[in-house]
Amino acid sequence: MNPISTILSEPVAQLGATIVTLGHVLAFGTLLFFGLLTAMVVALWRSARARSVAATEAADHARDAEARMAGILQAQAEMQGRLGTVAEIFGSRQAELTQSLSQRLDAMTGRIGQTMAEQTKSTHDSLAKLQERLAVIDTAQGNIQSLAGQVVQLQAILSNKQTRGAFGQSRMEAIVADGLPLGAYEFQATLSNNNRPDCLVKMPNGAPSLVIDAKFPLEAWNAIRAAADVDGAAEAQKYAAQAFRRDLEVHIKAISDKYLITGETQDTAFMFVPSESIFAEIHENFESLVHRAHRARVVIVSPSLLMLSIQVIQAILKDARMREQAHLIQGEVIRLMEDVGRLDERVRKLQTHFSQANKDIDDILVSSSKVTKRGEKIEALEFGAGQGTETDEAPKREAARAADSKTGQLRLRVVEERD
Repeated sequence: MNPISTILSEPVAQLGATIVTLGHVLAFGTLLFFGLLTAMVVALWRSARARSVAATEAADHARDAEARMAGILQAQAEMQGRLGTVAEIFGSRQAELTQSLSQRLDAMTGRIGQTMAEQTKSTHDSLAKLQERLAVIDTAQGNIQSLAGQVVQLQAILSNKQTRGAFGQSRMEAIVADGLPLGAYEFQATLSNNNRPDCLVKMPNGAPSLVIDAKFPLEAWNAIRAAADVDGAAEAQKYAAQAFRRDLEVHIKAISDKYLITGETQDTAFMFVPSESIFAEIHENFESLVHRAHRARVVIVSPSLLMLSIQVIQAILKDARMREQAHLIQGEVIRLMEDVGRLDERVRKLQTHFSQANKDIDDILVSSSKVTKRGEKIEALEFGAGQGTETDEAPKREAARAADSKTGQLRLRVVEERD
């Protein structure tokens, strides 16, 4: 809004229900001014026409006009003073408004700056956490890629028959080597019929060795798994199961014929299956193969069963070694008992010496007690006052007071002091 319009709209007075503003006053004053001027012109015109007639009236009218002009000028001066006051008030209010707006802008700027700083810090923390999570994700992705590579490598190993056999044999060798001491087993040993089993566990006390074979027909097993993903899965699985059963029967027969030698190997051989899931599947869906293997004296074992069997064999070997060393232990116990007997004898001798020493000490105490008593008696002796009698009877008193010692040479002599 225009400042002048604001000033002109300021109320000046109120007449009843009508509010008189400064603009109204100025407009009324202006109209009044122009009306007076018009009246003056008319009066002058009339006075010109009737100057001679109304000279006095013209002069009166001129005085009235001058008085009115003075009033108008005074009103105009008052109006200018009021306008100056209004302008001053408006300036002060505008300054206060500007200061208030400046303070509010400063406060708002401070709050916005603080909010921006907090937002920046929060964003930085979020980015740091995001970077940490991305680093973890990168590490996990690297691990997944490494695992994928290992899976591909394992798949390549399992796709080759020779490498697959080496993989199963390596697991079997690791289990046997961890559970048995060196010399208790032998890998790829040659039997008397020139066959070479994967592992030969030597039993104690000259007992026949135990044969472990790590070969397994994995192609037929993979065919069973692959048949589930093709059309006509039931028929395909049936043919794959028949092929797996046939291959496993051939393998069981080969183990029984090649590795079960009377007097050289145990009556039972182990066929190692390098997977717990395959082992469980065989016992669940191919129970006839398990019975056939038992009849052929071949035991199908998984890694956990082979580990348990190896622990049992380890306990048997340890017991055999203990039995072999039993006579040595008995000899050591006998020598230990002899040492204990000598120790008891020497302690008894020492006890006798201590008893004799105590007796000697008691005798010494008795003798010292007697010596003390005799000394007290000698100290309590009283003699007569006559000197001649003392001189004549001196040899007799010496003989009476003489104390014989055990050797006959110890004598005590009492000497009295003379005044």
